[in-house]
Amino acid sequence: MQGRAMDQTQTTQGGAAAATPGAQRRVLVVEDDPTIVEAIAARLRAEGFQVQTATDGPAAVDTAEAWQPDLLVLDVMLPGFDGLEVCRRVQAQRPVPVMMLTARDDETDMLVGLGVGADDYMTKPFSMRELAARVHVLLRRVERAALAAHTPRSGILRLGELEIDHAQRRVRVRGADVHLTPTEFDLLVCLANTPRAVLSREQLLAEVWDWADASGTRTVDSHIKALRRKIGAERIRTVHGVGYALETPAA
Repeated sequence: MQGRAMDQTQTTQGGAAAATPGAQRRVLVVEDDPTIVEAIAARLRAEGFQVQTATDGPAAVDTAEAWQPDLLVLDVMLPGFDGLEVCRRVQAQRPVPVMMLTARDDETDMLVGLGVGADDYMTKPFSMRELAARVHVLLRRVERAALAAHTPRSGILRLGELEIDHAQRRVRVRGADVHLTPTEFDLLVCLANTPRAVLSREQLLAEVWDWADASGTRTVDSHIKALRRKIGAERIRTVHGVGYALETPAA
């Protein structure tokens, strides 16, 4: 199959702690630019991940089905069919976290990507250090979600017509299930832990993404907009220049 590479695992020289989180984890990198795909693959292998690559949409879907990666790094613009369609097809096979890459700093593209199941996005050009850090964060979130699913929690949180089931990681609005990505669910829970309290973008970035760099606040904004589309725009209040708060019914 075109666009595939052999498995390879490598640890970072002098940095065992950085390599350990990626040990045995599989990442599929989908990018049609040979220079970029090899640079990403090399960095992730140095972080201790097993990596395969694909350079077009059909190859990406086939590789994901055969290899069962733990995470996808997925470019939007691909030959064959685009990354959005890849994301739809892969998510239909099995849930897997997706880091979307886009060459266009276009908010609509970002929201569409989040809407088809992507968990995070980065706009080119980006630093390999930041990409590797975000990959680690996404995988840690999956681990936490799996642990939470087997950890008893105190029932269902009800905020008016909004219900959050921690154990099943399910959300309902007016009794109807709402499909949220893992990141959207974690973001909603973070806001719901202190309803009506304003959380800054930096706080949300640190709590949900484990990312302390303020340059990622655009990521927070895009996920908030995607979340509003699903649970209702009126439920999340914007405090301009500060951050966001989850609205609750008046007592």
